[in-house]
Amino acid sequence: MSIHPVARTGRRIALAGAVALTATLALAAPAAAHAEVEADTPQALAENVTLSFVSEAESSSAGFTQLRIVLPEGIAPGDVTLDEAPKGWKLKATDDGYSIAGPALNAGVDAEHKIKVRQLPDAKEIAFKTVETYSDGKVSRWIELPTGGQEPEQPAPVLKLKTAAPGAKPVDPSPSPSTAESATPSPTPTPTATESDIAAAGSDTDAKAAETDDNSSTGVAIGLVLAAVALLGAGAWWLVQRRKASSQS
Repeated sequence: MSIHPVARTGRRIALAGAVALTATLALAAPAAAHAEVEADTPQALAENVTLSFVSEAESSSAGFTQLRIVLPEGIAPGDVTLDEAPKGWKLKATDDGYSIAGPALNAGVDAEHKIKVRQLPDAKEIAFKTVETYSDGKVSRWIELPTGGQEPEQPAPVLKLKTAAPGAKPVDPSPSPSTAESATPSPTPTPTATESDIAAAGSDTDAKAAETDDNSSTGVAIGLVLAAVALLGAGAWWLVQRRKASSQS
């Protein structure tokens, strides 16, 4: 029995739709993982606020080894202290935020940590761009911000803040790590690459000069020896000839 062309076309459309839906779901699956941030006091100008971060694992074969967080404007690296982290993980301040790293977590385990912030900025929302590194070298960047009302594929964690409490004011800024380091007396400076190159070049020049002097001295000595040998040879010839003349006379 033949199938009506309309029915055949309908089946093809249904099959194509099912394939497209399956492909869409497959592509959308990895995007389910994301990074999030929450606060115990999500309010502008709030002080001593604890922020909780969660980076969802998206690898079944490797675990997290490091998170790199870019702090929003209004929060300095010196305003952050570590509250909780995976066992063995340490926090290190960077120029624009901080990194937290340690022994690799098990594959499929989310990376969670908490920090205490001296004060939140006076803003409606703040973003914490996050870069995740896995033990196999894979890097996931959750750093995109919404533009034009469209949700990005790799959105950065965003924390929405309530309006500041009446009378709340910004506290004095903390000294930056670079300022603190510059105030500490620095040890004896290590020669720069240029200085090292100059020193090496000077040593090579001295060595070559000494070698040249040695060669020159050796050449002069050899010349003197040859001249002495020639002089002795000439004297011996003259003595032999004189003796011959005396014996003949």
